Amino acid sequence: MSYRNTYAVVALLCLSMLAACTTPGPAPPPAGPPVEARLPDVRLAMPPTIYATPGVETNLYFDNVVLALYPANYAFDIASPRGVQQAERWTYTPDAEDTRSFHITLRVFDQANRLLAEGTSAVVVTPADAGVGESVSALLIGDSLTAASVYSQHLLDLCAAPGNPALALVGSRAPKSDAPANRHEGYGGWTAERFATHFTGTARTGGSRDCGSPFLYADEAGRPRLDLAQYYRDMNHGEPPDFVTILLGCNDVFTAIDGNIEERIDAILDHMDALIEAIRAAGPGTRIGLMAPVPPAASQDAFGANYQSGQTRWQYKRNQHRLIERMAERYGDREAENLSLVPAYTNLDCAHNYPQHAAPWNARAATSAVRLHNGVHPAPEGYRQIGDSIFCWMKAQLAQP
Repeated sequence: MSYRNTYAVVALLCLSMLAACTTPGPAPPPAGPPVEARLPDVRLAMPPTIYATPGVETNLYFDNVVLALYPANYAFDIASPRGVQQAERWTYTPDAEDTRSFHITLRVFDQANRLLAEGTSAVVVTPADAGVGESVSALLIGDSLTAASVYSQHLLDLCAAPGNPALALVGSRAPKSDAPANRHEGYGGWTAERFATHFTGTARTGGSRDCGSPFLYADEAGRPRLDLAQYYRDMNHGEPPDFVTILLGCNDVFTAIDGNIEERIDAILDHMDALIEAIRAAGPGTRIGLMAPVPPAASQDAFGANYQSGQTRWQYKRNQHRLIERMAERYGDREAENLSLVPAYTNLDCAHNYPQHAAPWNARAATSAVRLHNGVHPAPEGYRQIGDSIFCWMKAQLAQP
């Protein structure tokens, strides 16, 4: 073999060895989206209007208006001419001279100080003497949160103070024998669908599981129909109330998941529309206040206490937050129609005003912990915060010419 041929063979062998040593490994993953496109999906549900009146604390709890798994990972910044921003909330209690309305803006930032979400609400401040000397009536419609009869009593107590209207509550349910004026239509476990469609021929008597909707009556053909005018004849001397509030949705969305929540909410809003139209037909001047279900207790502990492993706080919070968003789309900015969103969900302290229970950390622990103990039903203090929100809304309505 010639020298030239030997050199060619050696060179070819070296190239083969080099190729074997440099065989590429797995291809690198494709580049992800730009950093800005990977920012967390933080959704704000700021109400169009927050109602306030002198002497009553008004709050915006940040966890209640943001959909984020760990809200403590974010920075919240309130821009407001009044009130105080604290770690978990913006809080404001007007004094007697402070009756000018204003706007607040909430901004949410991540740890790199990038703006993730922003929302603005009008704060309507009503004079303390709005409605003084007037006699007004209200019908409160709801599920177990209304059936508890705490926020209804709180409304009566607030209106009994000097400078307020005299309030009469309308309803067939008066669970407290020592408080016959504390009336409502609150039924544990009920949904918007049940109020709009559940007809048994027996209404307003018996337990929540047995009776039909208090607002359904049979027509000449025996078919059920919503008839608030007949209800008012039965329960309020034929007079429509000045106010109707509706607090429903907890039972409607409780078992929903991401895959069916939109369909579930479609049905809720359709039944809510039927109730609203029946209320309007019976009393065009009645002012209707719609409330989204309030947020759950702040810890999974509360859901474990009630539902063992049957539901997580995060899934329920997702469902409840989405219902707030959809209600704002459907019913926001309709004050001219005597229809308002009452933002009780912003005002509730979900960390401290839900029931609590003390127990050892575990079976071998010598020390105890205080854990939240109810997922969706507040303690009396929380119910009173709901009543504060309704009261401030009612005062705002009474202040209108």
